[in-house]
Amino acid sequence: MKFDTPAMINPIDQLKVVGKPTDRIDGKFKTTGTAPYAYERHDVVANQAYGFIVGSAIAKGRIASMDLAEVKASPGVLAIVTTLDVPRLGRGRMNYAYLFGGAEIQHYHQAIAIVVAETFEQARAAAHLIRVDYIRDAGRFDLGAEARNATLVDNIAEHVPAFERVGDFESAFAAAPVKLDEAYTTPDQSHAMMEPHASIASWEGDHLTLWTSNQMINWGKEDIAKTLGIPADKVRLESPYIGGGFGAKLWVRSDAALAALAAKAAGRPVKVALTRPFIMNNTTHRAATIQRVRIGAGADGKITAIAHESTSGNVPGGFPEGAVAQTRLLYAGANRLTEMRLATLDLPEGNSMRAPGDAPGHLAFEIAMDEMAEKLGLDPVAFRMLNDTQVDPAKPERRFSYRDLNGCLRLGAEKFGWSARNPKPGQVRDGRWLVGMGVAAGMRNNLLLKSGARVAIDKHGVVTVTTDMTDIGTGSYTIIAQTAAETMGVDLDRVVVLLGDSDSPVSAGSGGQFGANNSTAGVYAACMKLRDAVAEKLGFDAQNAEFADGSVRSNGRSVPLAAAAGETGLSAEDSIDYGDLDERFQQSTFAAHFVEAGVDAATGEIRVRRMLAVCSAGRILNPKTARSQLIGAMTMGVGAALMEELAVDKQRGFFVNHDLAGYEVPVHADIPHQDVIFLDEVDPISSPMKAKGVGELGLCGVGAAIANAVYNATGVRVRDYPITLDKFIEHLPDV
Repeated sequence: MKFDTPAMINPIDQLKVVGKPTDRIDGKFKTTGTAPYAYERHDVVANQAYGFIVGSAIAKGRIASMDLAEVKASPGVLAIVTTLDVPRLGRGRMNYAYLFGGAEIQHYHQAIAIVVAETFEQARAAAHLIRVDYIRDAGRFDLGAEARNATLVDNIAEHVPAFERVGDFESAFAAAPVKLDEAYTTPDQSHAMMEPHASIASWEGDHLTLWTSNQMINWGKEDIAKTLGIPADKVRLESPYIGGGFGAKLWVRSDAALAALAAKAAGRPVKVALTRPFIMNNTTHRAATIQRVRIGAGADGKITAIAHESTSGNVPGGFPEGAVAQTRLLYAGANRLTEMRLATLDLPEGNSMRAPGDAPGHLAFEIAMDEMAEKLGLDPVAFRMLNDTQVDPAKPERRFSYRDLNGCLRLGAEKFGWSARNPKPGQVRDGRWLVGMGVAAGMRNNLLLKSGARVAIDKHGVVTVTTDMTDIGTGSYTIIAQTAAETMGVDLDRVVVLLGDSDSPVSAGSGGQFGANNSTAGVYAACMKLRDAVAEKLGFDAQNAEFADGSVRSNGRSVPLAAAAGETGLSAEDSIDYGDLDERFQQSTFAAHFVEAGVDAATGEIRVRRMLAVCSAGRILNPKTARSQLIGAMTMGVGAALMEELAVDKQRGFFVNHDLAGYEVPVHADIPHQDVIFLDEVDPISSPMKAKGVGELGLCGVGAAIANAVYNATGVRVRDYPITLDKFIEHLPDV
């Protein structure tokens, strides 16, 4: 199905099933422990052995030699594959650090060997017996020290240019009567998802099957083929359930590649799970940033000049964190400059993490907007609304497909009780607590990717949807089923959804909050093609036929849907293929985040007391699963604002707090009640679903809203995340 004109009225608009707050159909499997995650696929192939990966003990240098004598003599050992045994493996499309092969060490915990044994314990014990001699080189591990050597580099993943200029920023900034020029930092962060990277590999001749945990099945299939140097048609990936990813599982990692190598060496299937300390240094993370924001405005509060510059680090050949992306579109301003620089570091690879670029970018930019409002003597909500734009500031002829950020801010202020906020910081107390309110805007672009599916009807009238789409805890199974039920006119319990198999039609996959809109649009396209086939078989005019209650009706005639299937069934396959609407219109989602925070006047402890997100994101396909996405992202924002930081050992080049004991994330006690409001809207320029994504929007801006609330509570401005008490306790008002 070609989608190159705005959607008109279509079967989705019936909203009999789509748009309803529906329980996740996979929920019963996950809550009863019967959902088959990658490492637990004991039934898929017999005689599975266990692999344990050994990581480099240095961050930069070469391996001089490896002594395997004790390993080979260890009980239960079946095979050993070392990095010296194989040439350097290929790299997938977005892998920048090499996964395995050769003597060179690029970063700490780079995989250097895998030991295969009959049991996990035997493999782990034997792996610790490997003796390695290294030649250590000096490394670059300090972003602050290397920032001066950073160069302009595009972010190809998020399509953010390294440098963009509109108008004459320097002159406009110099002439502005009110100016802000501040620096902000965000730390390295870990995805810290619940399920580790895990894979089971099995060879049948030259054909490889991987039961793995991967967000993007087709990308994974192509990447593992490229990594191992085998044809893609010799690879099959299965990933029906994924226990979280946040971008960590967008690309193939060492568990999959080394499981495949180990299975080949052992001559039997091998399963591998990465340990938590290994994940944090072996795989990827969100890179730290150093950001400078400059804003100039007239006395009337209208922005005349905006500049946002960001520096981050990565392995050679990597890309920078796209922290300036939102600044290009969020507010009006005739004179603008954005710049991204990349410093080469010898730390583990930096790559996509939930709302890449936008998450750390909002952390800085939305503090700057609050600081600018204060300089102007304006309310922070009013200042943001005053500088709203309905067009791409760099291309005024390019309008937003639908944008109601001001609606989010207006409704949020009303619902949150913003008018009660004291604009003078440090004035409100509740017993021992200093109390403040903060606000921030958020935006995340709506990305369009081709997505396909196959839809079939059997003789019982059951509709089965097959696509390689994944469900990473987001509710894909449910919204795909809702789409098929709505379009084919059947009850939800008459739909079966099969996901995560690379032998299925290729979908958009899960990432960048593009999964829901694109994958359901692909299912809709296949359903519409199937409707045509059904109508033709039953002698109906497809344009006038009504699909409802498991039947097809037209001109007073009604036939059960199952009748079209016959004994052999009927199926159709199609995909949604977008035209240039995303080029003609800027497609984005928007949010207003409101937070109330308390700070203990004596100890500096910060407690988030209330949270509200108001979102403008097109049609909401399932309010229940969408709300879950939002509150999860808001929780992640609490972590980014107050606690999450990978601590870098700048001498040895590794992340020290590389487990869930040392890397702090929010727990239930940290999170108050969270309110989410979705504006009632549709965006017909987005897709036939008239929907957009929400899974990353909830993270964009919420951390800055917390920072602004802490400032309003205490009068102390912290510009270096996370906001830990050591950064402000000495400046708190007297108890």
